[in-house]
Amino acid sequence: MLARQRQTAILELIRQRGGVRVSHLVSRFGVSDMTIRRDLEALAERGLIDKVHGGATRAGLGSAEEPGFAAKSARQQAEKRAIAERAAALVEPGMAVALSAGTTTAALATLLADVRGLTVVTNSIPVADALHQTPRADQTVVLTGGIRTPSDALTGPVAEAAIGSLNVDVLFLGVHGMSPRTGFTTPNLLEAGTNRCLIDASRRLVVLADHTKWETVGMATIAPLSEADMLVTDAGLPTEARAQLAEQVGEMVVVQAG
Repeated sequence: MLARQRQTAILELIRQRGGVRVSHLVSRFGVSDMTIRRDLEALAERGLIDKVHGGATRAGLGSAEEPGFAAKSARQQAEKRAIAERAAALVEPGMAVALSAGTTTAALATLLADVRGLTVVTNSIPVADALHQTPRADQTVVLTGGIRTPSDALTGPVAEAAIGSLNVDVLFLGVHGMSPRTGFTTPNLLEAGTNRCLIDASRRLVVLADHTKWETVGMATIAPLSEADMLVTDAGLPTEARAQLAEQVGEMVVVQAG
């Protein structure tokens, strides 16, 4: 493949996913790390992408830009499914759990339909809908009110007031990004506040984040990395990232996408 053809293919990947890592491109195109970095440099010089640590993002993808739920659902589907399956193994009959908004938490919701006596608190419309598709008489789903965001989260004072009166065993938190400097982040200020309320209402925090969230930074910090009792991610996460995360989160679980 010629350099220009490869760069065109890289640009299309970035447009589809919002961002890519150098390690993924090396594996995909079977070329050296240096070759990929030269490709990214060429695209950045033309103003087509923004280079970031370890990869690249769409040009102009700011920390306050929030992709819609449908767009995010199409990304890393196998990884999100594997992460959701591992998270589902943590849920036992009779528990009260909270699921934040997010495509990975929505994938988890579909796996909880058969858990006896489960109570689910969520500010996510897709999560509530997923559980509504297969209702059980012994399950309770509590959907907060609030202001709807592009990611179909319900946020703001109404959501926070509802969450503030509750106590749950574990929160499964989806995030927009994670990095050592900024912690777990979201591009939506209201969602950050609502997620912090969910954390306060929970005895245990389990963060669900695929490898593309590494070094992605949203405008608002939800919590530092050290606040996570467990992080469930996938094998696409680079070795150096695993080492940094393992030092800060309580426990890190790495799953292999099927």
